[in-house]
Amino acid sequence: MTRPVIGITCYVEPASRGDWVDQPSALLPHDYVRHVEQAGAIALLVPPRADADEDLARAVLDRLDGLILAGGADVAPGRYGATPHPSVQEPRPDRDALELALAAMSREVGLPVLGICRGMQVMAVEAGGTLEQHVPDRVGHDRHSPRPGVYGAHPVHTVPGTRLARLIGDQELTASYHHQSVLAHPGYVPAAWADDGTLEAMEDPAAAFRLAVQWHPETGQDARLFEALVVACR
Repeated sequence: MTRPVIGITCYVEPASRGDWVDQPSALLPHDYVRHVEQAGAIALLVPPRADADEDLARAVLDRLDGLILAGGADVAPGRYGATPHPSVQEPRPDRDALELALAAMSREVGLPVLGICRGMQVMAVEAGGTLEQHVPDRVGHDRHSPRPGVYGAHPVHTVPGTRLARLIGDQELTASYHHQSVLAHPGYVPAAWADDGTLEAMEDPAAAFRLAVQWHPETGQDARLFEALVVACR
């Protein structure tokens, strides 16, 4: 069977390779690519563009069978009409512009989409939703993101009857690295929760495959979400 092509959004960041130091580079943790390839698809990086609009997004999606909106920095609060909390990271207007456009157009054309961490937040914001800008203010702990460069580990409980519950069962121990979460998510239904009341997944019940998780499934060996995305692409 023909391998579907799955686009994965990424960063443009300084990177060093041998004699080349801090060169602007399109990059992404290889775990995303590994999972897509092992699930039987072809991974294609989609670099950000600050001038992105819906026409560009449609041109990108016309060449893809599926899309992963990857993790990364905070969505700019202005994108959902909020004043930035002191903890909010420096905005990435290039990623915000392209990924919000991709989220909108993928919904319009019915392309299978998996959102991961920031990707879940992008999908919510594109739909007219809002974000909780600093989860520790509410929950009183930092288990979702214990310290820089270290994933937290905590269980999530799926919502019975959802696609996610059918894919991964009632409970999952997750690798977590986020200080923000989705508050409002028009058009999506909750698919998983943390014990502290943080929304950990959502899905569009009207779509063939439009699912987002707040954790980082790419860091582990459980390939079920990526395999489900590839099946939907086929």
